[in-house]
Amino acid sequence: MARQSISTKETEQVEVAQGNGLPLWKRLMDLGIILVLLPGPVIVGGLVAFVVAAGSPGPVLFRQRRVGYKGKQFVCFKFRTMHVDAETDSHKGHTTHLIKSGGAMTKLDTKHDPRLIPGGKLLRATGLDELPQLINVLRGEMSLVGPRPCIPYEYEVYEPEQRRRFDATPGLTGLWQVSGKNRTTFAEMINLDVKYSQQKSLWLDMKIILKTLPALWQQCQDSRSVKKEDQKTPSTTGMAKTVQSYQG
Repeated sequence: MARQSISTKETEQVEVAQGNGLPLWKRLMDLGIILVLLPGPVIVGGLVAFVVAAGSPGPVLFRQRRVGYKGKQFVCFKFRTMHVDAETDSHKGHTTHLIKSGGAMTKLDTKHDPRLIPGGKLLRATGLDELPQLINVLRGEMSLVGPRPCIPYEYEVYEPEQRRRFDATPGLTGLWQVSGKNRTTFAEMINLDVKYSQQKSLWLDMKIILKTLPALWQQCQDSRSVKKEDQKTPSTTGMAKTVQSYQG
């Protein structure tokens, strides 16, 4: 029992020293997995970078300020999936609506989004646009597993109780992502993230990592279903317009 108490105390000291909420076991797990899988992300990342560069003029990487552990801001890296200088007001309004409405957390780009570059929708659906966040993981700003880091304007509308999700270091994947993600509500997302921050462990992290690929596959399937429905809409709309013209 005494040995366990010492171990826990040492872990807490490591967290305080790092200032990023990463227990020693979590930091070692992140670095170990990245080291073992490093050739894969490098090769895939190179292919994604080529797709981005070929599809739209501008930088390959997109840098954005995000909110992480205990509300601290950091620069988050992603592959750029939108045209340079794309407007952000629509995303801000969409996010605020989802937070206040209690509806499912559907992404703004689920249907046709003119801001996306060619191939951008696929990169976002598969999560490949987030590969550069491995840099954030190496820097200790993120972990492989944890709540997604939000944008500062989202953080501003959070209630104090909802900000408990930031008691855990943000991650590439997390309990919310493998528990339905876009099918859940904002409140459900918060509850899942808070639950993770309270119960995080090596075994829970490994379980989430193993569930991530199936969750991404389901997300791609959902995206395809929405695309098929969206393709039917123009023809229906066009037919309605034709009927109206005849009636006019």
